[in-house]
Amino acid sequence: MNITKEKIDNLNAVIKVQLNQTDYQEKVDKVLKEHRNKANIPGFRKGHVPMGMIKKMVGTNIIVDEINKLLSESLQKYITDEKLDLLGSPLPKLEEQNKIDWETQTDFEFKYEVGLAPQFDVDLDAKYNLEHYKIKVADKDVQKYISDVAKRYGKMSNPEVAQEDDMLFGKFEELDGTGNIKEGGISHSTVVIIKSVTDSNLQKSLIGAKASDTFNLDPKKVSEYESDQAAALGVDVATLKTIISKFRYTVEKINKIIPAEINQELFDKVYGKDVVKDETEFKAKVAEELGKGLSIDADRKLKADIQEKILEKLKIELPNEFLKRWIIASNEKPISKEQVESEYKEYAKSLKWQLVENKIIKANDIKVLPDEVVDYTKGLLAQQMAGMGMPLNNDEELTDTAKRVLQNEEEARNIYMMMYDQKLMELYKNSLKLKEKEISYEDFMKLVYAKK
Repeated sequence: MNITKEKIDNLNAVIKVQLNQTDYQEKVDKVLKEHRNKANIPGFRKGHVPMGMIKKMVGTNIIVDEINKLLSESLQKYITDEKLDLLGSPLPKLEEQNKIDWETQTDFEFKYEVGLAPQFDVDLDAKYNLEHYKIKVADKDVQKYISDVAKRYGKMSNPEVAQEDDMLFGKFEELDGTGNIKEGGISHSTVVIIKSVTDSNLQKSLIGAKASDTFNLDPKKVSEYESDQAAALGVDVATLKTIISKFRYTVEKINKIIPAEINQELFDKVYGKDVVKDETEFKAKVAEELGKGLSIDADRKLKADIQEKILEKLKIELPNEFLKRWIIASNEKPISKEQVESEYKEYAKSLKWQLVENKIIKANDIKVLPDEVVDYTKGLLAQQMAGMGMPLNNDEELTDTAKRVLQNEEEARNIYMMMYDQKLMELYKNSLKLKEKEISYEDFMKLVYAKK
């Protein structure tokens, strides 16, 4: 056997595997003997079927199977021994393999296209002009959160007349070209939040609505989000885009939320019994919680900015055409070239960043140890239980629960990724030259949406 690599360019190569009969014949003969010993053919005693007949029946299939096994093992060993850093997996050059005559050939040559990982170094000491935002928690943000909490723990009533803050429960019915209800058309009951209606004139007309009132209401105006619009009609977003019919909305009842009083009962429901003892402490606790959430938002933007700046500086190239072919060949479900082309830009960006972070992890010897994962999972469980108002288990029970969670491969993989993300963020904050900038929540959100 002879295996060689022909470099096409810095990102592409062809691995050539040459086999002669001595490389595979011993294994083929062994399998043929096993078949002969097991063969049950009329007119012959078991184990005494002529080898010529066995070869005629299964010989070619066995040669193909054994050569494929040998190729797989040898190719993987070669890649490991040569320390080849590949993207995807080798793709056989099928146009050449299809010319093989398995019946008569004894020597074979197989070629595999491979994509090589790009070579680069990441310098975290370089100047990237990055800003790390510190989002201020404004009094109005605290008050809005408290108002939302009071509504969440409030009671529902059903007034006769709708006001601006109310919700309408009713039914959308599709109309035909003459303005009558379409037979077999869309009919779906849903809630319309008056404040969420995007058309200001329509919103004003809904104030004062009563049960049995009807409105020519465009379902695409119940919210700015397509997912909400589709849900209002009980269809998916793709179907929503095809709908051109008009709709009638009939109000069945009005729902009003009466907010809970800002008192000790509410404090206990939100944070647990006697954790907060008065309104001042409640506001301080809310501000603290909001601050944590905003800090997470700021870190998320920082990570996106770091990714953009580093990739922009490195200008990493990929074996794009190879990867597109590999995606089509390795995908479990059939995928078209057009679909690959439309999604490839985002795939390539994600792959480049994965390569960058893997290099950073290796260069800085970042590790996530099993004991750390268990402790981190315990923290997640404790946080979840506290949020649900459940008593915390003792440490031994919490450890057992965490270990059971980590037995699920997908859960374990997600938690490991979260921990690597956390350690990488710590590294970025300590290594990169970041300019801290204080900003209001409104201005921060403007930045985020402008970027999108």
